[in-house]
Amino acid sequence: MDQLLLPFQFPFMQNAFWVVLLLAAPTAILSCFLVLKGWSLMGDAVSHAVLPGVVLAYIAGIPLIVGAFAAGMTCALATGYLTAHSRVKQDTVMGVVFSGMFGFGMVLYVKVQTNVHLDHILFGNMLGVGSADLWTAGLVGAFVTLVLGLKWKDLLLHAFDPAQAQAIGLPVKWLHYGMLSILSLTIVAVLSAVGLILAIGLLISPGAIAFLLTREFRHMLLVAVGVNLTAMLGGVYASFWLDSAPAPTIILMLTLWFIAAFLWRQWQNARREAVG
Repeated sequence: MDQLLLPFQFPFMQNAFWVVLLLAAPTAILSCFLVLKGWSLMGDAVSHAVLPGVVLAYIAGIPLIVGAFAAGMTCALATGYLTAHSRVKQDTVMGVVFSGMFGFGMVLYVKVQTNVHLDHILFGNMLGVGSADLWTAGLVGAFVTLVLGLKWKDLLLHAFDPAQAQAIGLPVKWLHYGMLSILSLTIVAVLSAVGLILAIGLLISPGAIAFLLTREFRHMLLVAVGVNLTAMLGGVYASFWLDSAPAPTIILMLTLWFIAAFLWRQWQNARREAVG
C-alpha cells in the first residue's frame, strides 16, 4: 500500500495533482462548447498564438499570463476581422494567423536572452508548478467554470443556431467574443501545466469523447468532466512509474479514452442495426 501511495509523498507530485484537479473541470466544460461550435481549430490557433505574447511580456517585465492573454485575444480578433472582410474561409485565415504569430514568437525567443526554457512553454512543466501557478489555475478555472455554468443555455443556443439566438434578443457579439476571451483565459491557465502544444488536447478531447458517449448536453458536460479528471489524475500518477512527462502522458490517456469511446459507439450502432 505504501508503494502505491509513493507518488503522493513528493511535494512536486502533490502540486501536479493539485493543478490537474483545478484544471480538469474548466477545460472539460469548455471543450464541450468548442466541439459543438466547431471551434477545434480556433483552440489550436489561440494556443499557438500566445507564444509572442509570452516573450514580449518577459521583455517588458510583466507577468507572462498578461502577454499570453493579450496575444490570444489578438489572434482571435484578427481572425474574426479577416474572415469578415475577405473571401478567405475562417479555417484558412486561422491557419495563416496562428502560424504567423507562432513564427513571430519563435523569432523573438531566439533573439532574446531568457531563462524561460522553450520546452516548458511548448510542452509545459507540470512537475515545476509552484504556488503562483496553482493560484492562477484555481482563479481562472473557477471564473471559467462559473461563467460557463451561468450562461450555458445561451452559449449552447449560440453554438447551434446563432441566427435564432440573435432573433430572440441574445447579445450574439458579446457571446462570441466572451467565448473567445474564456478560451484565451483557459489557455493561459493551462500554459504552465501542459504548454502550448498540448493545450489543444485538453480543450478538445474531453468534449469529443463525451459527444460520442452521450445524447444530451447535460450528460455530455458531466461525462467530459469525469473523463478529463480520470485521464489527468491517471496520467500524472502513471507518469511517475513510467518515468515520463506528465502532460504527454495525460494526452495519451485522453487518446485512449477517445479510441475506447469510438469503438463503443461503433459497437452500439452495429447492435442497433442487427436488432433493427
